[in-house]
Amino acid sequence: MAGPTTAEHGARPGSESGHPEEADGPRRRFRLARPRRLIALIAAVLLAAGVIWLLYGSPWLRVGGVSTTGTEVLTASRVESVAAVPLGAPLISVDTDAIEARLRRELPRIDRVEVDRSWPNGVRLEVVERKPALLIKENGKFIEMDVKGVRFATADQAPKGVPLLELTAGQPAGTQRFPAARLTLEAVRVRGELPAAVAKDTKAVRVRSYDSISLELTGGRTVMWGSGEDGPAKARALTALLKAAPKAGHFDVSAPTAPAAAGS
Repeated sequence: MAGPTTAEHGARPGSESGHPEEADGPRRRFRLARPRRLIALIAAVLLAAGVIWLLYGSPWLRVGGVSTTGTEVLTASRVESVAAVPLGAPLISVDTDAIEARLRRELPRIDRVEVDRSWPNGVRLEVVERKPALLIKENGKFIEMDVKGVRFATADQAPKGVPLLELTAGQPAGTQRFPAARLTLEAVRVRGELPAAVAKDTKAVRVRSYDSISLELTGGRTVMWGSGEDGPAKARALTALLKAAPKAGHFDVSAPTAPAAAGS
């Protein structure tokens, strides 16, 4: 019986062609891939650890100062004191949302505030203060109210150029249908829609009822505005009346399509 040929004798199991490297190739590549993957994993871990240390442990990215912009009545030192930014803490760990909420809660004069990290080592506070649109006199003091109807400060003296709100809605016509809070918001609405020149000359906004809002201007002039509806049209009508009858003492724009002026 004939023995195996040289080709059969030289072939290893698992290799159809008889070449040993074809059977060992995948194993060899697997053995080479394992240290490469291990090296890549170690490098990734080291990189992550380095980034974490840089952000939280290094002395270079820590809060070194706070800058404040936008203050008018408030002072920057007062804002920064309330903000209580943790100096020396890692900048990445500063809770900007908590600082913003604290400023809005403790300083109601602040309408909006943005708290931003200023890399590499600062915190920036951008403040927008509320501006008084109307004043409410109570117990000899003046409560400042903005165009949103928010009461945000109390002053001993009336700020210049801010009209006084006179709510005289003691009559049944004013209080039965609309509470004082609603009438106050209507007064704020009217104040916000006044032409700039009129707003500057307005000394008081008087509210007797929802449909009876009037203005006291400088020089003893008065304006019957009516309700808070159709504000832009009333503003245009009043502007035209003031130009057409500059010496008039009383203006009525409660019906903006038929405005009237009288007196001198």
